[in-house]
This record gives sequence, C-alpha cells and structure tokens, in this order.
Amino acid sequence: MTTKPTARKSTAKKATAPKITARKAAPKRATTPKGKGPTEKNLDIYGSAPLLWSRALKQLEAGTAASYWLATTKPDGRPHVAVVGALWVDGKIYFTSGTRTRKGRNLAANPACVFSVSLAGIDLVVEGSAVRITDRPTLLRLAQRYAAQGWPASVRGEALTAKYSAPSAGPPPWNLYLVRPTTAFGVATAEPWGATRWQFETRGGDQT
Repeated sequence: MTTKPTARKSTAKKATAPKITARKAAPKRATTPKGKGPTEKNLDIYGSAPLLWSRALKQLEAGTAASYWLATTKPDGRPHVAVVGALWVDGKIYFTSGTRTRKGRNLAANPACVFSVSLAGIDLVVEGSAVRITDRPTLLRLAQRYAAQGWPASVRGEALTAKYSAPSAGPPPWNLYLVRPTTAFGVATAEPWGATRWQFETRGGDQT
C-alpha cells in the first residue's frame, strides 16, 4: 500500500520593508557658521562666486578706507549725506558729530543710517542704527584711537573735543556715535568680481 505524501503547510513570513520617511529638503542657507562671521547671499548674476567678507574686513580693520559717507533721513523724509570721520573698531563703526548739525538732528529723530565706503577693489554699503556713546572708558579709548590717526581728540564731559575738526562737524564738543552693522552689501571693482549681501547677528543690549 502506497502512502500518499502529506504536504506540509509552510507559513511564509512576509518580508517587512524598512519604513522610509520622506524628509523635506532643508532650504539652502548661507555657508558661514554661526559665530564665525556674517551670513552671506550671492547677488551676482554673471556666475561669480560670493565675495568673502574678509576681503572687506581686512581693509576696514587696517583703516585704509579713504572716506565714510553717512546717509541719514531728514524729518520730512528726504535723505542727507555727509562725510564723517569714522573708525572701524572691533566690528563696529564709530564716528563723531555735533548735536546741532543736520546729521546730528536727523539721528536724534531717526537713528537708522547707512554708510558708503570705497575700499581697494570693493565698494561697500553698511546699514545699521546709530547709538550715542557717553561712557567714559569708551570715550577715552576712542579718543586715543583718533589721536593715533592724527586727530588730537580728548574727552570733555560726555563727548569729544579737539583744537579743530571738519567744518561740517559743527563747534565742539562732538558726540561719539556707534553703529553696529546689521546688513552690508559689497560690489567688487576688481577681480575676483562679484556682488554679495552679508547679514550680521544682532546682539541685544550691547552698545559698546
């Protein structure tokens, strides 16, 4: 007698495919790491790489800028531009102005301002808000910096004074202002070409 082979039931295990969660592509952001400098955005339309902030910073720190042109806003909304004696110190722009000058009155009403600076191989525009500095240590430090560059400034009360200044500065004493950059634009006037916007990290409460 032939016995029929009994087919064994085998339970096939279902292969479980690994779960894949689709991730949204992160938006492209500036490549500058936090705390290492401003974030950048390439504005060039001809294929040039973004300009390096260090290219402008090196000249600003060396004090090689010929002139700083300060733009402020009159009460009626019209712009006002004037050359000021400015210094770039520790990532900030310091400058002086008399209280009764046009720019001094403009800043008292609206501290938002813009600087234009022509550097070797790059034109720079820097935006920010002017804050008047009155603490004595900072006044003394900046008076020394001005004196080292040929303007014999000294401290009088909460401002600076000297035997002379630019006619547009008005009579002494002259207020000291600080502008911490919020945004800057650079356009190369020599190779390597390009145009770039830099955004700076703002620090609340730090005025010096």
